[in-house]
Amino acid sequence: MSGQKLLILDPIKRLGVNKLKQKNQKGFTLIELLVVIAIIGLLASVVLLALNSARQKSRDAKRLADIRQIASAAELYFDAVNPNGYPTSVAALTGQGSLATWPTTPTPADGTCTTTQNAYTYSSSGGSTYSVAFCLGAATGGISAGVHTLTQAGIQ
Repeated sequence: MSGQKLLILDPIKRLGVNKLKQKNQKGFTLIELLVVIAIIGLLASVVLLALNSARQKSRDAKRLADIRQIASAAELYFDAVNPNGYPTSVAALTGQGSLATWPTTPTPADGTCTTTQNAYTYSSSGGSTYSVAFCLGAATGGISAGVHTLTQAGIQ
């Protein structure tokens, strides 16, 4: 019997490996924590990339909405204020109630657009025609990226 007691007591004396395998210990190992941190970092980077592309798309969508608002205001001016022509300046367009204020372009400029191209530039030739130059950073709403012009005929 005494030989059996030695076999039972022998594993208790080995403290190194058996102490790590005790089931009553609580917590995570360093490897488990590092794996979780790596997964969270990977997910965060994917979300940030998706968010950045959504921001670019929203800026272009706002630019296109602003241009369509300017076109509507110019046509309202033509119909209600001066049936013989379009506004000759931004002040005439915003002063007649058809456009409350001239829209500001969203920043920063995207794609190949420069800061100057990012602005909405209005010009008119004596009221018979008008044009608004603008730039889209990416294809939006069926319109390709790059510099475009709004005229009374539409967006070119």
